[in-house]
Order: sequence, then structure tokens, then C-alpha cells
Amino acid sequence: MSKKLLMLVGDYAEDYETMVPFQTLLAVGHTVHAVCPDKKAGDTIATAIHDFEGAQTYSEKPGHRFQLNHDFDKADPGNYDGLVIPGGRAPEYLRLDQRVLDIVRHFDQARKPIAAICHGAQLLAAADVLKGRKCSAYPACAPEVRLAGGTYAEIGIDQAHTDGNLVTAPAWPAHPAWMAQFLEVLGTRISH
Repeated sequence: MSKKLLMLVGDYAEDYETMVPFQTLLAVGHTVHAVCPDKKAGDTIATAIHDFEGAQTYSEKPGHRFQLNHDFDKADPGNYDGLVIPGGRAPEYLRLDQRVLDIVRHFDQARKPIAAICHGAQLLAAADVLKGRKCSAYPACAPEVRLAGGTYAEIGIDQAHTDGNLVTAPAWPAHPAWMAQFLEVLGTRISH
């Protein structure tokens, strides 16, 4: 059965963490509405490509322009079956928007599936939905997970963690595990 999903993005969302789940979820037959505060369908956001090249943290390069396909102001969280939160730098400022935090809280309180990757944990922490939960994130976000009352899941960069309705992962190398676990929580069945 097809699900209707909401994806919260903003400028400088990580390119792969936006494009890959968006396309994957569409490919398996789900509807995905990608939205950004104060933007409408057809507007674009800048993305960034983060890579692991041996420095103390990731490098950043310009990514693609990602076109939104739905108006933020028309996205009623009650009409969606799940939420996707890509990482990158976007969560850093999205967490300052009360409307975004209310959306995250809606999905948490309704126990609807939530997939967050990398710095997406910053939105979870700011929305105060991590108390008593185990959550993975980019390692630099571990203190925020802990300060929000969660337990940081120390897993490989290519792994994901599921805690009830919450599916999290450290970064884009985890896409296969992250999407597989999210599809399972959504109840998506793929047959060959």
C-alpha cells in the first residue's frame, strides 16, 4: 500500500541525504512531498555534498539544486504517514522554526515513522522527542542527542538503528540500511 511521506529540507541539506531517499521512496511507489519553510512547490534549495576525505570532519562542496514539489504552508502533518529528515547544515537553522518543530512533534506523538540521518538529529533534539530513545547521528551530534535525554547509538557509518518508529543513521553511506529499516517500519513490502 502506498504511503504519503513528508520530507523536511532546507538550504544546504546534504545532497545525497536528500536526493537518494526522495528517489528511493518514489521508486517503491510512495508519494513524497519535499517542503521547506517559506518556500513553495517549484522553488529550489541549494544542497551540499559532504565527503569523508581524511580530515577531522567532512568536507563540503556545492551540490545540486533540489526542486521542492509541495508548498510548506499546505503540508498538514495529519495527512502524512511518515517523516523524512535529511542531514547536512539545513537542520541547524530548521530547528529554529517553531512550525518545523511542531511537525516533528506531531509525528513523534502520533508514533508515525520518522527517518532522520546525520545532522537530522538536531531537529529531533530541538523538538524534544529524544528522551529515553536511542538515536544515531553524525558523531558530532552525539552531545546534542545526549543533552536531549537520548542515548547515542554508536554504530558504523554504514549502519542504521531503529527504536520503535524512529529510524536513524550517521551519514549517507548508511542509505541501504537506513532506507531498508525505514521501509520496514512503514510496512512497505517489496517482492521480487
